Amino acid sequence: MKVTDKDVSYVADLANLELTEAERGRMQTDLNSILGYIDMLNELDTSNVEPLTQISAIYAPSGAEAKSGSEQFAYALRPDVVQPSLSREDVLRNAPETDGILFKVPKVIEK
Repeated sequence: MKVTDKDVSYVADLANLELTEAERGRMQTDLNSILGYIDMLNELDTSNVEPLTQISAIYAPSGAEAKSGSEQFAYALRPDVVQPSLSREDVLRNAPETDGILFKVPKVIEK
C-alpha cells in the first residue's frame, strides 16, 4: 500500500498540522519508505524465533544476569498494594481553577 498525497493531507489535518507542499512531499516519501521496510520485515521467516520479554538486562539489578529466562526480570514485578492517596480537597486546592468537584481547563481544540 502506497501513501498518497491525499493520505498525508488527511493525517496532517487530523493532527492539526499545517504542512507546506515540500513538507507533504517529504512526509509522503518518508512514510512510503517506512512501509517498504515493514514489507521487507514481513517477508522474513520468524516461525522459529521465540518471543522476547526484554532484550537487555542492562537495567536489571546485579545478580539478575545469572538467572535464566524471565526469572532475570522478576525484579520488575511487584504486588499491588493499596496505599492512601491525596483527598479530592487537597488535590483541588492546588488547581489553578476548579468548580469544587473537577479541574477546569481551557478549551484547546478549536475548529
